[in-house]
Amino acid sequence: MTRPRTLVPTTLAAALLLGVAACGGASGEPQAAAGRTLTVSAAASLTDVYQELGAQFEQAEPGVTVRFNFGGSDTLAQQVVQGAPADVLATASTRTMQTAQQAGRIAGEPVTSATNRLQVAVPPGNPKGLAGLASLVGPQVTESVCAPAVPCGAATEAAERAAGITLDPVSEEQDVRAVLQRVITRNVDAGLVYVTDVRSADGQVQGLDFPEATAPGAAQSYLVGAVAGSPHGDLATRWIAFVTGPQGDAALRQAGFTVP
Repeated sequence: MTRPRTLVPTTLAAALLLGVAACGGASGEPQAAAGRTLTVSAAASLTDVYQELGAQFEQAEPGVTVRFNFGGSDTLAQQVVQGAPADVLATASTRTMQTAQQAGRIAGEPVTSATNRLQVAVPPGNPKGLAGLASLVGPQVTESVCAPAVPCGAATEAAERAAGITLDPVSEEQDVRAVLQRVITRNVDAGLVYVTDVRSADGQVQGLDFPEATAPGAAQSYLVGAVAGSPHGDLATRWIAFVTGPQGDAALRQAGFTVP
């Protein structure tokens, strides 16, 4: 799916008009944005960039607070399906977004906002002298990966297939930030995380590229959609337009994502 970039300005304009003219009830009086909270459930790998964008959005929308629920995309999608409070869902894969879509929990079509790829995260200086994915095979290296149900875990499995190897990780984590933390604390020699996670670590880890990261299924697409039945549908629409607009694109690129 490609992002309908030409529709964003129109959508944003319509949403802004809606925000001004939204009716609060039978009286038809305007409903102010002040005091409202937008709840965004988002993949753990979006933590830093979404927090940055959240602060910008709050400045652009006086009186609005953006509250985040970060975690593994599979878990977040299941929470939305089960009715957990959320206005926006942002996942790190098409498959996890489809879980919510198929349950009728996403209003309209979600938008592809960015793509990401894997790197091998190692301590600074690469003390084990690792080079590529195949160098993780064997008892001399301990590694951590995401669980298969999580997008970064599915991406890892696709990369393994492309490389013709099978890793034997000491842990399978429920989100990519947990993998990153195990490398930062040197509980493992290496971890499979995204390029953006390595950049967010601010020098606490080093990222190693490997060619299988671009194999089919290894590169991940990030989708964002409004949750059906949200009491803040107008804010959800404006958030999606914001994070897929110029400011969102700039922040995502700065964080290391690829923007379509």
